[in-house]
Amino acid sequence: MASLRVGAVLLFAVLLLLLEVASAGLNGYFGTKSRYEDVNPYLVRDPLSLGPAAAGSGLPPSCAPLQLRALLRHGTRYPTAEQIRRLGDLHARLLRRRPAADAELSAAACPAAAALAAWQMWYNESLDGRLAPQGRRDMEHLARRLAARFPALFAARRRLVLASSSKHRCLQSGAAFRRGLGPSFSLGGDEAEVEVNDSLMRFFDHCAKFVALVEENDTAMGQVKAFKEGPEMRKVVEKVASALCLPVEELNADLVQVAFLTCSYELAIKNVTSPWCSLFSEEDAKVLEYLNDLKQYWKRGYGYDINSRSSCILFQDIFQHLDKAVEESKSSKPISSPVIVQVGHAETLQPLLALMGFFKDDEPLKANNYIRQTHRKFRTGRIVPYAANLVFVLYHCDQVKNPEEEYQVQMLLNEKLMLFQHSNETISTYAELKHYYKNILENCHFKEECELPKVNNTAIDEL
Repeated sequence: MASLRVGAVLLFAVLLLLLEVASAGLNGYFGTKSRYEDVNPYLVRDPLSLGPAAAGSGLPPSCAPLQLRALLRHGTRYPTAEQIRRLGDLHARLLRRRPAADAELSAAACPAAAALAAWQMWYNESLDGRLAPQGRRDMEHLARRLAARFPALFAARRRLVLASSSKHRCLQSGAAFRRGLGPSFSLGGDEAEVEVNDSLMRFFDHCAKFVALVEENDTAMGQVKAFKEGPEMRKVVEKVASALCLPVEELNADLVQVAFLTCSYELAIKNVTSPWCSLFSEEDAKVLEYLNDLKQYWKRGYGYDINSRSSCILFQDIFQHLDKAVEESKSSKPISSPVIVQVGHAETLQPLLALMGFFKDDEPLKANNYIRQTHRKFRTGRIVPYAANLVFVLYHCDQVKNPEEEYQVQMLLNEKLMLFQHSNETISTYAELKHYYKNILENCHFKEECELPKVNNTAIDEL
């Protein structure tokens, strides 16, 4: 028994060492549960660093910013109640498999399962997707970085328009963003002062066609279900079952995904390497990332046209405010809304980016083309991590020969300049940008787009 005790101690020590190494290789594969720092690693050292953005915009000195429109995803959050229930179920299975009298023997034979059985289950369902303390810091730091990058727009006493989805995590994120700007913008700590605008920030809830044919239609997620049951996921499930010394029939893709995401939550929320990370290799993480991306692709991205078309109400609103700023500038009036910040969800940003044609692969993401999608553009962890942000900046440029060049635009995703679809450049005249998206701006009507078809077809037939 003494030798077993020594062996168990050595195994735990080796496990801890391997944990640090293994978890470092997982960080880039957590999909929509990724830390913002995994997109911008320089923020780990200095959360207020502008990183490569400090190099400038590339615009001539004669160009001055007129308006900034920022669409933000809320900061780091806790798991949802459903994910917490699944984690509790998995953890309970590990506790049941190991009688107390056989603890040392169990630890020696199955160190990963023993370590996870000893792990403290601290999540409770009341946390249900609420903003974590790290999420508040995400927003405060983002506000300070944007203010440092665009000091003229965020100058004291300039007007801030701040709106949010009705979800608590978004309201709190909006309040934290305002606090990050300091007293010149802060109106107090009451999150109720943030305007609620679900028609723009949760447009998907108001689109009957999307809700009926995608959100609530299991058929629409056929590719996701097929991948869960396919060879890549089956291999991961079998490997995890073996590591936990559980019969493989006690696990499924959903439970394995919860274990993987718990690794991501512990890192994002508490900045610790969780013992749950020890269950997965980098190759496993790539498979689980693809499962996450498949769901986002078919539910929020290019899988069905209604996913992106439902966001045209938000897209048109962005250009209506840019139009107004241009008109005010031409009339030599003060810009009424120099800074507009709206806080929503990954589900707010992803459809909008798809509507604009960003991150579209030549081949759709499917259950049977995992290998071919190794270098895909559609990787949600890089596009919509926690605190993701899409920023439109409108500039007025003096000393230009062509009148159309007087107003120019840049877009930033997660504080990085984006290449426009029509030019492959980071700068576009406002006229060119409007012309490129003319069809969406003039012909995408939310009410008509979202009206349910009169014939009761399936999502596949209709979409």
